[in-house]
Amino acid sequence: MPTIAGPAAAAFSSLTPSQRAFIYGLPKAELHAHLNGSIPIDVLQDLARDYSSQHAGNSDTNNSVSGEAIKAGLEKLRTGVTLDEIHDFFGLFPAIYALTSTPEALERATRGVLDAFFSPTPTLTPSNEDSDTMLCAPECTYLELRTTPRQTPSMSYEIYLRTVLQTCSSYTSTLPPLPQSLAYKTALQRRVGVIASLDRRMSRTTMHEIINVVVKLKEEGLDVVGVDLCGDPTAGDVEEFRYVFRRVAEAGLGVTLHIAETLKNSPEETLKLLSFNPDRLGHATFLDEQARDIVLKNKTCIEICLTSNLLCKTVPDLESHHIQYWLTRQHPIAICTDDILPFRNSLTAEYALLLAEPPLGLGLTEGEVRMIAEMSLYSRFSA
Repeated sequence: MPTIAGPAAAAFSSLTPSQRAFIYGLPKAELHAHLNGSIPIDVLQDLARDYSSQHAGNSDTNNSVSGEAIKAGLEKLRTGVTLDEIHDFFGLFPAIYALTSTPEALERATRGVLDAFFSPTPTLTPSNEDSDTMLCAPECTYLELRTTPRQTPSMSYEIYLRTVLQTCSSYTSTLPPLPQSLAYKTALQRRVGVIASLDRRMSRTTMHEIINVVVKLKEEGLDVVGVDLCGDPTAGDVEEFRYVFRRVAEAGLGVTLHIAETLKNSPEETLKLLSFNPDRLGHATFLDEQARDIVLKNKTCIEICLTSNLLCKTVPDLESHHIQYWLTRQHPIAICTDDILPFRNSLTAEYALLLAEPPLGLGLTEGEVRMIAEMSLYSRFSA
């Protein structure tokens, strides 16, 4: 497991042992975790060694990435990335995509991510601290793992999604039963749900092709629970996506949309996306008053990624973070990690940012933090 670093580590380090025990023991859901941004670095390094041996001497640059490019990419991820703006984030992933371009590699990567969220290990210790008070507890009670299906020489969209879904199913079958005392036990019919992400750069035809696969797999009884819109927040014409998400809702799948991530996203675009009637919103950093009124009226859950917002510089600090607006109105929110690989965070550490005293955290009470954790569980997709 990687260590946590940055704002999350500082907040976690400031907590007392009893506060850490409180967070670890809190039933909570992770609803906004991207598969390719959550692969542990040691798993990627293993995949890179295999990739290098398989592509030695391969000059087909259309289907492979050079060993040096992968090495440089992994080193940047290992030591911690510095982002000047949100757009810098999207240049981190070519190496990861190359390493997960076969069903076998994708399965190994998915298992690594599931381990990161479910293995009860005491390894999530801030890098500047040795602690003997850590608890062996999983990061979350329930996980919704999102990923953008890709076509490669080895995989179709269907094989990609089927690989992720089957890996999740076989993995969760080995998890220990939830404690009898867990109030949400009877309501939790699964431990992991998969969300298929649609990239804003995709054509409407490609989106429909992926939705056809999603609906087929759902009808087979696999745990695909929703569809996401993600990717470069300045790309695409969102009006083109309206009929795609109408199909998603008609199929009984949850809808979550990355929305208003930058100041370049116009109020008009945001209102169009809200007219899709999403169940949840990712980030929602720059909603104007009209959009906020709609969200409040519909009680649409906001997926809050504190460290991600801070490191991508879409918010200057916790004090001015938009979470404050929703907290004062007791509006549904879910605390999430976004991408634990580049941001070097964890769900436990994100909750530490709620509990730690300012300026390291928001200084919420344990009762308030427990209420937020309950919101996250109630806001999961039930499809």
